[in-house]
Amino acid sequence: MLRQSSRSRAVLSGAAVLALAASLAACGSSGGGKGGGATANATPAGSSSSAGSPSATGTTPGATVSATTAAAGKVLMPTGPAAGLNKVRDTSAGPIMMTKVTGAKSGVTGQVWVWLPPEYNDPKFAKTGFPVLTLFAGGQSNGYNTWTDNQLPIQEENERLVKEGKSHPFIMIMPVQNFNNDEKNALDCSDIPGQPKMATWMAEDIPDFVRANFRTVKGRDGWGVMGASTGGFCSAKLALQYPQVYKAAVPIDGYFIPDSLLWKGHEAEREANNPDVLVAQGKADVSMLVTAGGANPYETKVVKNWVAKAVPPVSLEYHEQPGGKHLTSDFKKMIPDTLVWLTAHLAGPAAD
Repeated sequence: MLRQSSRSRAVLSGAAVLALAASLAACGSSGGGKGGGATANATPAGSSSSAGSPSATGTTPGATVSATTAAAGKVLMPTGPAAGLNKVRDTSAGPIMMTKVTGAKSGVTGQVWVWLPPEYNDPKFAKTGFPVLTLFAGGQSNGYNTWTDNQLPIQEENERLVKEGKSHPFIMIMPVQNFNNDEKNALDCSDIPGQPKMATWMAEDIPDFVRANFRTVKGRDGWGVMGASTGGFCSAKLALQYPQVYKAAVPIDGYFIPDSLLWKGHEAEREANNPDVLVAQGKADVSMLVTAGGANPYETKVVKNWVAKAVPPVSLEYHEQPGGKHLTSDFKKMIPDTLVWLTAHLAGPAAD
């Protein structure tokens, strides 16, 4: 069981979440969208659009947005034309696709991997919007994302849990994080002066790409972000900086202080991108499940100290994996619990 802090607040009741997930599992075809079906329909209908983006809503990074979408309707339909997606890997839960996204706001061009749950391509859900989960990798993630390979089979686990009525089917978006292999000069998922504007690309341009190409749930209620290690830092930071985009985050065994040498001479900007500072400002209405491996005393201390700094409306839950080490094999064990938690804190598929 995941231990909840006194600050934790459930957004959806467990019964409602499980009923919705069970309904989807029952309505979806047994093989619906898998294999050829998912591949045939994996090319999205849509192109870059400002609909639902921070600029379109008039919000700015750090602003808090109501959980209720002002506009009528629950589904945001893509606008087209379609972005080109190339299949890079088959899984038992459908193909993983890849494209390059050039951000209109950041000017950054980077690789982005996409997985659509089988339900997305089931004709029964042709007018249904789906929740979105953005996944960040550990390490440099220069030209790769570990959530796309069999080390972290989150796609298969998601589909298994959907069939068991325990999880929403999530659209999964997996971007790169860096453009070099030098860990001392990482981009820290931030807009470091003089460097590629990675925070803008990740938290504004990529959501624009997703909304333009896929059927999504309107507003931020169906948007989550998760990552392990370096990806944990990124998921915590971006959720705190862009609560108008993300409603929930899961930093798995992360750290919380930006440490790239590229910040040299830019201390004010570094502090503005520092999760250790942001979590105590009380500006972001976001929920997080924050994990640490129990076999690593230093890591548990870092994570517990950070959780203790949270100021409402930031809502944190701490989970310690018994005997867990800072290893991909242990991150893998966390996948089912994190998907169940995200399902309880994010809106599920919706149709008008």
